Amino acid sequence: MHIDWTIIDAIFCGWVRPGMRLGEQELATLFNVSRTVVRQSLTRLEASGLVQVKARRGWFIVEPSLEKATSVFQSRRAIESGFLNAIDNVDPAPISRLREYIARQREAIVSEDTVSRSHLRADFHVCLAEVLGFYPVLDILNDLTARSLLFEMLYQSTPDAACSRDDHESIVDLLGAGDYRGARAS
Repeated sequence: MHIDWTIIDAIFCGWVRPGMRLGEQELATLFNVSRTVVRQSLTRLEASGLVQVKARRGWFIVEPSLEKATSVFQSRRAIESGFLNAIDNVDPAPISRLREYIARQREAIVSEDTVSRSHLRADFHVCLAEVLGFYPVLDILNDLTARSLLFEMLYQSTPDAACSRDDHESIVDLLGAGDYRGARAS
């Protein structure tokens, strides 16, 4: 089990929140590894902007500023624009998978399940890259998505989430209709 990805998954699932302390010894015990291995993992996550170390206090999940969150969203959008610009055909199977994501997002919004709502909304971008075959950017998008999810946990409202879901649905509808130019513009 790779500790880095487990912590990222915990962010996606809402098990850890912005500002939450991550104890080295607790993580070492949980994963049955040494504190050195935990510290190395946390150092990698710090380089990715997901955790930060505070002198004499320990490791914490970051609480992103508006400026940093904006930069993350812009970076993710630039990558997505790039792969949407590169496509000229999408098979029905990926469209079907994306529609399933949209339906699950809708259910999470209606049921006011904020953890699932945030996870599904954020993971849509990774799913989009995956179903379109842009595998080399998946790790980058996972990192950016985890970072943007921290911001959403702090600031996104249910109406904002519904609006975002509508944007995703529009992109999928346009891709399904073969309107790649429209999908790029969304």
